[in-house]
Amino acid sequence: MKQFKLNNKDTSQAPASPKSKSPAHTKSPARTKSPGSGRAKSPGSGRAKSPTASAPGSAKGSSRPGSKPVTPKATRNSLKTPPQKKTPAKGKPKGKDKDVSQVPSAMDDTEDEGLPEGVVPLFLTSKTQEIFSARCDEDVTKENPFKIIMKEDIIEDMRLRAAVSDFAPIKQDILNYPGDEILIVYDYDFKFEQNFYVAITEEAKEKLLNPPKEDEDEEEQEEEEVIYKYVPPVSKPWISQGSEKEIEEATVKETRRRKKVSIKRQRREFGAPYSFKDRNVADAKDGYVECTQYEDKNFNIKKMELDRGTQAIPVFLDAGTQTDWKYPRNACTQSYPRLFTDEEKETIEKSDTLINFVEEGIPRFQLALQQNEIMDVFYDDWGNLGDIDDFGSKADNHLKEYQSFTDLHFSKDKKITCIQWHPTIKGIVAVSVGERMNFDDRIDNAGKVIMTPSLILIWSFTDPIHPQLLLEAPDDIDSFQFNPSDPNIIVGGCYNGQLVLWDISEYADRLKAPRGGHRNKKKDVLPGFEDPNALKTPVIHYCAVSSIEFSHRAPITDIQWVPDHLEISKMGIPQENRSQYCVQIISAAKDHSVLFWDTRSQKPHMAKEEHAGVKHPSGIPNTFKHLDLTWKPQLKVYLHKSEPGGDHSPIVFSIGERQGDRKAAKATDDTADIEPTHTAGFSFSAMKIGSAKEKKTLHDVQTNFYVGTEDGEVVYLDWMPQKDPDTGKIQTPKPQYYHATHDGPVSVLQRSPFFKDVLLVIGGWTFSLWKEGVTSGPILTCAANPVKLTSGHWSPTRPGVFYVAKADGSIDIWDLLDKTHEPALTQSVSTASITTVYPFQVTHKQHLLAVGDTFGTLHILEIPWSLKHPTPNEYNSFANYIEREVKRRAFVVMRWDFREQEKRELESESKKKAGIAPNVVLSESEIENKLKLDYQDFLKEELAFLRELGLKTDDDVIADT
Repeated sequence: MKQFKLNNKDTSQAPASPKSKSPAHTKSPARTKSPGSGRAKSPGSGRAKSPTASAPGSAKGSSRPGSKPVTPKATRNSLKTPPQKKTPAKGKPKGKDKDVSQVPSAMDDTEDEGLPEGVVPLFLTSKTQEIFSARCDEDVTKENPFKIIMKEDIIEDMRLRAAVSDFAPIKQDILNYPGDEILIVYDYDFKFEQNFYVAITEEAKEKLLNPPKEDEDEEEQEEEEVIYKYVPPVSKPWISQGSEKEIEEATVKETRRRKKVSIKRQRREFGAPYSFKDRNVADAKDGYVECTQYEDKNFNIKKMELDRGTQAIPVFLDAGTQTDWKYPRNACTQSYPRLFTDEEKETIEKSDTLINFVEEGIPRFQLALQQNEIMDVFYDDWGNLGDIDDFGSKADNHLKEYQSFTDLHFSKDKKITCIQWHPTIKGIVAVSVGERMNFDDRIDNAGKVIMTPSLILIWSFTDPIHPQLLLEAPDDIDSFQFNPSDPNIIVGGCYNGQLVLWDISEYADRLKAPRGGHRNKKKDVLPGFEDPNALKTPVIHYCAVSSIEFSHRAPITDIQWVPDHLEISKMGIPQENRSQYCVQIISAAKDHSVLFWDTRSQKPHMAKEEHAGVKHPSGIPNTFKHLDLTWKPQLKVYLHKSEPGGDHSPIVFSIGERQGDRKAAKATDDTADIEPTHTAGFSFSAMKIGSAKEKKTLHDVQTNFYVGTEDGEVVYLDWMPQKDPDTGKIQTPKPQYYHATHDGPVSVLQRSPFFKDVLLVIGGWTFSLWKEGVTSGPILTCAANPVKLTSGHWSPTRPGVFYVAKADGSIDIWDLLDKTHEPALTQSVSTASITTVYPFQVTHKQHLLAVGDTFGTLHILEIPWSLKHPTPNEYNSFANYIEREVKRRAFVVMRWDFREQEKRELESESKKKAGIAPNVVLSESEIENKLKLDYQDFLKEELAFLRELGLKTDDDVIADT
C-alpha cells in the first residue's frame, strides 16, 4: 500500500469522502487542472503547491475500477495548518496598528488574477517604512504582510514632506478614501513590481482582509492526505458494439483478376555485353519527351486532418562516374630583352627628340629631388591618422591617478622594494614588499621579522582590493624579475643573500580570468559542489632556493635574466644558446661580488626523477627540484679595487646585451634570425649545461659591463676571468676604470631602450648620463638636488625623456631636448618617500607609470599625450645631442691635459730659475738598461749571502757560470 499526498486548491479535484462505497462515484486525484488553467501554480511560482500524485495503475483522465480512497480522520485532522504566531511590532507606529496575523490572505488569488480592482502598487522607501513602522521583513513579513495606517497620519506626512512623501503619487486617492484606516500590503515577491500595494477602496480592503471562506475549505481539503488501495483489474468478456463492421468496410479488397505478363528472351543473349550508342532524338518517335512543370489543382485542397505513419529506413545508393585522366605536362616560358644595336643607340642619342626631352625633364627632376629632401614622400598620412590620442590633448602634460593598490594585511607598515609588469598579460603588475628597517633595527626586532611573512604581491587591474597571487619567500625580496621566455617562472633575490625560484604555471588561468567571483564560476560545477576556497588568494611556496653556503653574504640588490640568445660558460665565455630559452641569472650584492647562476641540471639522472611523475606532497611543482638547497653559482666576479682600501660593493649592474637583440647571434650563425618557438614541454631539469667545446662562441658579445656601487662609484670591468701575471691564479681582472661621481649609493644604472651604449645613473642627490667608450667620465651631470633621489627609469617611447623619483614623494620628468638645467615637469605623487618607478606601455594609446612608496601603496599613473608620443625626428635629435656631448667631453679632457702639461712646464722653469736641477726624463731603453744593472747587483748580493750561510761554494759558483 502506497501513500500519495494531494495538495491542490480546486475542490473539484479532491477525492470523495471515505463513506462513499461506489467506485463509480469515486473521483480520481489524477484529474487535476492543466498548468495554465484556474489557479494552478507553475513550477517556478513562489507559492505553488506540490503537484497532485496519481495512484498507481490509474488510467489517464479516468479512475480505474476498484480504486477506493481512504482518508482516516486522524490523518485529516493532523494536516490542518497550525495558527501562526503574532509578530510583535517594533517601534511606535504613527497610526493604528491592527493585529492581522490571523486574518486569511487573498494574496494567492491576486497573484494569478492580476491587480485587483481598488488596489494600487506603491514603493515605500526605508525612511517612510521607519516612520510608519512598516519595515520590510521586520514589521511586515511574507507570512504577515498587512499593515493598517491611519488616514490622518498619511495626510500629515504628505503635508510635511510634500512631494518627497512616497504617498504623493496617490494623494487624491488617499483624500477620497471614505474610511479612517488604510490598508497597505507588503508585496514580498514584487508581483506588482513594487514593494507594497495599497487598498484605496473599502471593498478592496475587505476582500484582502476577509477572502471567501470557500478558499479556506478548499485549502483544508487540499491538505488532506488520501490513502489509495490498489485493486487489480478483472478481465471481462468481449461485447461487440458493431465496430468490426466498420473496420471490414474500410479495408481495401481486390475485386479484379490480376493480369499476368510473360517476357521471353533468347538464351544466347543472356549475359551478353551491353552495346550503347548515340542516336538523334528526331530519328525515333517519342525520342524526347519534355516534362514541364504545371500547377495541379488536385493538390490545392487543404486537409483538415491528416493521419500518416512514417518509418525511417536507410536509403542505399549505388552510383559510379568516370573521368578522363589529365596527365601532368612540364610547361615553361622564356623571355629575353630586345636590345638595340650600337648604330641604333648612336642614332637615338643624337636625335633631337631625346635632347629636347632631357632639357625639359631636368628642371622637373631637380624639383622632385628637392622635395624628397624636404619631406618624406612615402609617409602614409591615412595610416597614421589614428595615432592621435583621443583620451587627452597635447596641452595636457600632467600625470593622472589611474588606480592604486594596497593591502591592509600584507603591505601595511612595509615599503615596496621592486615593481615588475607582467610581460604578456596586460593589467598584471607584481610588487615585492619589505620591512622599513635598517640592519641594526632588523637585529633588534629579529623575532618580529621572522614571524612576518615575506611576500610578492601580484595585482590585477580587474580586482584592486585583493591580490591575485601571493609568492612566499624565506626572507624579504629586494629585487625580482619574470623570465622573458616563460613569464610563469620568477626569480627573486632575498635579504639573506639567497636566490629563490617560483613556478606559477598552475595559476596562469587565474591571472587571465575576469574580476571577482566570476573567474571561478565554471559551467561544469554542480550546485552545492563549489570550492569554498576558490575566492581566497592562493599563497604559492617557492620551488627552489639556493644553498646558503654558496650564496651571497649580503642582501641581493639587483637580479637579471641573461638574454635567451646567449649563455655564459664557467670561464665567462659568451656562447650560443641553442635552446633559445632564458636559463641563466646574474645577481649582485654588497659582498663585493657579482654571481652567474644556471638553472639547468648538472647531473643527467636528475631529469629521470622529474619525469617519473613524483609530485611534492605539499603541491609544490617539481620544476626546480634538482636545484633546491644545492644550487650554487657557476661563475663569481669579484670587484677588486686598483689601489688598497677595500673592494667595490655593487648595488646595481647593466650588461650590454638585451632580450630580443640577436645581432651577435646572427653574426655567428645565419640561422639565428629564426625566432624561437617556446613550447610548454621545456624542462629545466631535462636540459643539461653541456660542454663548452660543443657550443659556438659569440665573439661580438661585449663581456665588459657597468656596476654601480654603494660608495657612488661607476665601475667598468670585464667578467671573464684572466690569469694574474703576479700570482698565476685565474681571477677576475681589476676594473678598467671607475669614477666616484655621485655623493650617495647608486640606486639606478640603466641603459637607454633606444641607445644601448647610453646609460642613466642615479645616486645620492645627483644623476648622470654615461656613454660606453668614454672613459674620462660622464657626458652629463646634473646639479645637486635639495632632495635625495631614490629611483628612476627611461621612457619606453621617447628617447630623450626619463623619470626621476625623489624622497619627498614627487617625480621629476626630464626632457633633455627641451631643458638640460631643470626638469620639464615636477609632480607630487605621494606623501611618503618613493622607492621605485617603472613605466609600461599597455597599448599604443595607453601608457602607465607604476610608483611604489614606503607606505606599501602602489600608485598607477596615466602618462599624458606629450610624454608618450615622440616629437618628429626625436631619435635623430637625441643621437646628435649625445654626439655633441661626447665631443664636448673630449675637448674638456684635452684642455685638462693641456693645462696639466702647461703646469709642469711652469714648475720646471721655476726650478731652473731657483737653481734646482730639473727631473731627468729617461727613455724606454735607458730605463731597461738601468733595470738590468739593478738585477745584476741583486744577484751578486744574493750570492754573497749564500756563501756566508755555507749553502754555496766556489765550485758551485763556477758550475753555475
